[in-house]
Amino acid sequence: MARRPMPDAVRNAFDAELQAAGYSEGQARWDHLERAHILSQPWAWPHVKVHGLMLRQGLRERDRREAIGQVVRLIVAGPGSLAGRYPSGNSGRATVPMMKPAPVPPDLAALLDRV
Repeated sequence: MARRPMPDAVRNAFDAELQAAGYSEGQARWDHLERAHILSQPWAWPHVKVHGLMLRQGLRERDRREAIGQVVRLIVAGPGSLAGRYPSGNSGRATVPMMKPAPVPPDLAALLDRV
């Protein structure tokens, strides 16, 4: 799955979450980035892109823990996606263990189940 292009329905939802994140602030921005992260996990470049945006947000908030956590995640996200080794449903935040799976929101699961 990691080497196939992102299906249009997933890409549209991913792009919508990133756009909403760009117009949001605070926790709402994080909520959209987390949803984009869940959608991006099977695809290396989108997955890395979300972690880059999370790093930028962590730096904006001067959150050292988040920024450091995102640097580490930037390093492992691409290879993890390519290898198919990622924790489904994980929010991507530094406050969550990197390899801890979580429930996927039903609307996102419906998109990802079609892949």
